[in-house]
Amino acid sequence: MATLKLLAISGSARNGSLNGRLLAAAAQAAASRGAQVETIDLRSLALPLYDGDLEKGAGVPEGAKRLRDALQAADGVLLATPEYNGFPTPLLVNSFDWLSRLQADGAAPAGLAVTAGKPLGLVSASPGLLGGLRSLNFTRQYLSMAIAMMPVPQQFALAKANEAFDEAGALKDPKHQAALEAVVGALVRVAAALKSPS
Repeated sequence: MATLKLLAISGSARNGSLNGRLLAAAAQAAASRGAQVETIDLRSLALPLYDGDLEKGAGVPEGAKRLRDALQAADGVLLATPEYNGFPTPLLVNSFDWLSRLQADGAAPAGLAVTAGKPLGLVSASPGLLGGLRSLNFTRQYLSMAIAMMPVPQQFALAKANEAFDEAGALKDPKHQAALEAVVGALVRVAAALKSPS
């Protein structure tokens, strides 16, 4: 079978982001299962705040097309979401809002065509006691209902994330690692099953 391809996305653009560190640990776990993991930096897409007038005048920005192409090439998605006042970051939501505006154009599919049924593994990290759980649940609802992705049932919210990693970026607590591995394992299994011919 061809190599499984996963796309890793962090909703945080901050240098040294805890979610970026958790995503890196998840990507390593996926790679250990034989998956090829590519990472896309949402900040590098340079997407303006969604505005219908802007879309009407200038069209959908190239950054949204880059996100579409990366998602189209992936068999599944690993996504880490921070929590800002109980919700995912504007960066994350705005990126997918722009993606949803892409219509089919020649050989290029519509934005939602590449996300429909796409397997998704969700994790979050926060210095707080809930580990970003509120944002995690909102992100699950948003990406499944509005963007038509297919989250696996397993998810992981890492509480006190500022104390959770060693100097090498690995999770100190074996229970945390096991919870992360459960999400990654479920994503790899589902994505591989959907990729395989029936």
